[in-house]
Amino acid sequence: MLESIRQIPIDYYVYLSTLLFVIGILGVLIRRNAIIVLMCVELMLNAVNLLLAAFSTYLGDAQGQIMVFFIMVVAAAEAAVGLGILVMIYRNTKSTDISLLDKLRN
Repeated sequence: MLESIRQIPIDYYVYLSTLLFVIGILGVLIRRNAIIVLMCVELMLNAVNLLLAAFSTYLGDAQGQIMVFFIMVVAAAEAAVGLGILVMIYRNTKSTDISLLDKLRN
């Protein structure tokens, strides 16, 4: 199994991870829908996970895979808390548009 993974050059993993991370950043900066923003944050976390797992496999060290596990735990907690906050925002504003959040200050 490790030999089949190592046949793909590490550059491809770096390029794919960079592309996913950039798509996530663009989604966070451009989109106004809170659900899409949360999905883009998850995409950025998964891009980091892909890179950590690829380097961990290529180096033969399990520390990167352990970090992937902890990042997945943080991502799950972030999704749970973020969706809870999103439900409360929707109840108050009847929209998931994050540009309307300044109405919650009053």
